[in-house]
Amino acid sequence: MRISNKIAGLAALLALASAALAQKTLTGGVTTGNGPYVPGVTYQSDNPNYLNRNPFYFEGRVDWNLLKITTPTTPWEFTQRGIHYQDDLLDNTDAIADYQTAISTNQLSNGTCQLITTAAQAAPSATLTPAPCMFTPRLRLAHLLVDTQPDVAIGLYQQVLQIDALRLGVWAYIAEAYEIKAAAAGDATSKSSYLQSAIAAYKSELALSPVTATYTALTSDKANNSHVHWALAEIYAEIADPANEAKELQSYLDASQWHSDTYAWHIQLAKTRLAKLTGGHEVTRRPVEFAK
Repeated sequence: MRISNKIAGLAALLALASAALAQKTLTGGVTTGNGPYVPGVTYQSDNPNYLNRNPFYFEGRVDWNLLKITTPTTPWEFTQRGIHYQDDLLDNTDAIADYQTAISTNQLSNGTCQLITTAAQAAPSATLTPAPCMFTPRLRLAHLLVDTQPDVAIGLYQQVLQIDALRLGVWAYIAEAYEIKAAAAGDATSKSSYLQSAIAAYKSELALSPVTATYTALTSDKANNSHVHWALAEIYAEIADPANEAKELQSYLDASQWHSDTYAWHIQLAKTRLAKLTGGHEVTRRPVEFAK
């Protein structure tokens, strides 16, 4: 009897499912309640539990062919086509043009975007007109321009920090741009100035992830961001500052102790360089302090 009841129940469920399916239209392999599936429209209207579109643009990549967009009209759409040009077609020229268009219509200076800095601004009842400023086209455009136009890239990175002051990696990108400027500098004074700006930017990157006594007690980590410490050691070596070079190499080794490094050969090289600088003695370390 129990098996029979289970079979009967299963049959009833299948019947209900078939009836529900019969009420919908199957188009192109996609079933909807209102007819043919329309990308970006049908699912939202079909699903009563789907909230109104989030006012924050989704800035991740979406496959361009899935968007079914003939001509971009919004900053987000131009960004998506730019990503398609850059990543899929390796067409940086058209990608740059699309990112520039996206930014021109998502810009603080002409009132086409706004900074979201408080929870109240992002509340469901808030009016997000104009739209929030986007960071993706700025980051991608800066990456494409930094080798030839480092000043433009730095300006774009600074805009990203206006949008999200705590976004990791951006200060390091700014530092790298200053290093590019230093390499191209025509005189020693300018080169030194650019390298000092790079050092300051790298330190700002470290300040976003401070190492506290509590953090060290919980994780055993004595330093953060091995890549930044390595970069700082390289600059200090270039400007002949062995004391700071040694400190950064030690910090690099401390940071990579628990997290290793993408370039594992850096670790042995850092040990060799540090031994030459210190005579084989570990650098005396003080607690990490950052300006408030």
